[in-house]
Amino acid sequence: MTIDRKAAWGLLTEFTQSESLRKHALAVEACMRAYARKLASGSAAEEELWGTVGLLHDFDYDKYPSLDDHPYKGNEILKERGYPEEIRKAIMSHAEYTGVTRDTPMEKALFACDELAGFITAVALIKPSKSLAEVDAKSVRKRMKDKAFARKVNRNDIMNGAAGLGIDLDEHIAFCIEALKPIADKLGLDGSAKV
Repeated sequence: MTIDRKAAWGLLTEFTQSESLRKHALAVEACMRAYARKLASGSAAEEELWGTVGLLHDFDYDKYPSLDDHPYKGNEILKERGYPEEIRKAIMSHAEYTGVTRDTPMEKALFACDELAGFITAVALIKPSKSLAEVDAKSVRKRMKDKAFARKVNRNDIMNGAAGLGIDLDEHIAFCIEALKPIADKLGLDGSAKV
């Protein structure tokens, strides 16, 4: 199977009606594409592969949000639709409770980007401009200390994700912020949505 973003987006939108989950998928995809350029060969095929993993990592969550189903149902659907083992294993590995190990740079990057992309989005949304332009590593680190802020985001996963990549946490945060800026308009984080 050739990796096709249009088909992956179609699969995501077929299963995910939530606009916020679709935006999360776009955010993780952007971070994954950036890390593909940094950590992998940098080839277009590699970037598509990593981007697809980011785009589809939670595609089943809207329909199957329980720990018993996500990402297991998604894995079955991806297998039925011909997605390769490499993509399916990476997606399975992003959820700690599956017991699937993260062995490749792509798998480690997905785990590192998932929670962080959501957290950066949350930080941007509380800024007066609702813009990524106002978000930096320092503001993200400050909010990470506030347990009441975005309480569903697992701070340990963010820290362990950076450690798993062998990258300093501040550097990882700054890298992901920069990866999101080119798609800020798609995420509603370009300042145009401010009230």
